[in-house]
Amino acid sequence: MERTNTERFMKNDTLLPLYNKDKPKSNPSNELPTAIPSHARRVYIETYGCQMNVSDSELMAGILTQNGHQTVPHLDDADVVLVNTCAIRENAETKVINRLVQLNHRKRRQPDLIIGVCGCMAQHLRDKLLDAAPYVDLVMGPDAYRDLPVALDSLARGVESHVSLTDRDPFVGLRLDKSEDYADIVPIRKEGIRAWLTIQRGCDKMCTFCIVPFVRGRERSLPLKFLVEDVEKLVDQGFKEVVLLGQTVNSYRDNGADFGDLLYAVGDVNGLERVRFTSPHPADATDSMIDAMASSPSVCKHLHLPLQSGSTEVLERMRRTYTAEAYRNLVSKLRERIPDIAITTDIIVGFCGETDAEFMETYQMMADIRYDSAFMFKYSEREGTLAHKVFPDDVPETVKGERLKQIIELQENISAAINRDTVGDTVAVLIEGESRRDADRYHGKTDGFKTAVFPKANTKIGDVVNVRVDTTTAHTLIGQTI
Repeated sequence: MERTNTERFMKNDTLLPLYNKDKPKSNPSNELPTAIPSHARRVYIETYGCQMNVSDSELMAGILTQNGHQTVPHLDDADVVLVNTCAIRENAETKVINRLVQLNHRKRRQPDLIIGVCGCMAQHLRDKLLDAAPYVDLVMGPDAYRDLPVALDSLARGVESHVSLTDRDPFVGLRLDKSEDYADIVPIRKEGIRAWLTIQRGCDKMCTFCIVPFVRGRERSLPLKFLVEDVEKLVDQGFKEVVLLGQTVNSYRDNGADFGDLLYAVGDVNGLERVRFTSPHPADATDSMIDAMASSPSVCKHLHLPLQSGSTEVLERMRRTYTAEAYRNLVSKLRERIPDIAITTDIIVGFCGETDAEFMETYQMMADIRYDSAFMFKYSEREGTLAHKVFPDDVPETVKGERLKQIIELQENISAAINRDTVGDTVAVLIEGESRRDADRYHGKTDGFKTAVFPKANTKIGDVVNVRVDTTTAHTLIGQTI
C-alpha cells in the first residue's frame, strides 16, 4: 500500500542499553564479554518499517554485543550488514530489494562482506527472497535472533577457511516460536529522551489484509513485573518518555492484569515524564485503559486508534471485529472521559469491493470525528493474506488514487484547523532535539504528540517547557517559551 501521512507519527528517530531479566538465559549478570571471540564481526544494522522493527534492531544489537560482536554506526566500518525489514506493504519490500542490489555492488568490491536479511520480510518471502537476491548470506525471522551469533560465527569461519561466501549455502532461521519473548535480552539503544519497550509480540487478530500474524506468530505478553522494572531502569538511564509497543498493544494480558493495569503501574514509576503506546485495537479499548489514560498524569492524552474504514460492510470484509457505529461510540466515550484527547488514525481506501457509497462512509466518518492526523493508504494485495486468497482486488488503481487524494485533502484541512485553534494557548513540550531547519530552535512533542518548534533560549534537550503557540501549520505548532 502506498502511504502518506499528515504527521509523522512515532517517527523512527531512536535506534537507541536496557534491561536484564531474572530468567536464567544468556548473560544473566548483564556484563559484556571481556574477550572478543576469534570470529567476532563489526555489524551495521539498517532498519526499515515500524517501531517494532526499531525495537527488534535494538534486540539484535544486544544479542550480538553480548556475544562479543561489535555494532558500528557506519556502513563503511562494517564487515556484516543486517537489513531489518518490514513486510506490511509491498513498496517496503521493493525498497529492501533495491537496497540489497546496492549492497551487492559493495560486496563485489568487498567479497568477504556478509549480507543478512532479518525480520518480517525474511519470514514472509523466504525462498523468493533468495531467488531475487542469491548473494544474501543470512535470512532470519523475528523469532530467531538468538541464532545470530551462531550464524555469523559459521559464516566467518567459512571466510577464514577461504571458502567463498558464494559457494556456501545461506544460513536460514525462520522458525516461529510462540514462547520467544526475548525478555532476558539487553537491547542496545542510542542516547535520547524516548525509549521503545516491547510489551507484547505477535498478533491473534487475523485481519484479512494483514500479513503480521503469519510473519510474527501468535500473541504473547511479557510479565508486568519485569516491564515495570525495565521502565525504572530506563528512567535511571535518563530516558524521559517510554513508548509501549505491541501489534495490538492494548490486548496485553498477564495473569489477570490487563493493559490498563500496566498503564497505571508504568505511569507510577518515579521520574518518568510520559508514557505512550502504539498501536491499540478498537475492540480492545477497555474501560480500564480509558480510566488509566484519564487519571494517570504521565500517560499521554493521545490515542492512535486505527479505523481502516468507516463502512461496517468493509470492516466485516476486513475482519476488524468492530462496527462503524461501535467505533463512533468509542470515540464519544473517549472524548467524554478525556476532553483534551488527541486522536490519530489509519485509513485504507480501495479495499476489495469498496463501493463509492462505502468510501463516502469513510470520508464522512473522518469529517465527523475530525482526527488530529492520519496515516492514509491505498489498498494493495499482500500475498499470503486471506484477502489475497478470497477477495478480488477489484477497485481500479485510478479510483483508489482519487479516493486517497480526497481524504488527504480533507485531513490536511482538518489538521490545519485543529492546530489553528491552539494559537494563543500554552502547551507543555518535551524537548527532543535541534530543529532541522534552524539551529537556533528546538523541536519537541506536546502531550498530544504534536510537533512544536521554538527558540532554544535557556532550555536543553529533555526539559519539559511551556510554549505559547503563535502560529501553526497543518503539522507544526510554532511559538515561544514562557
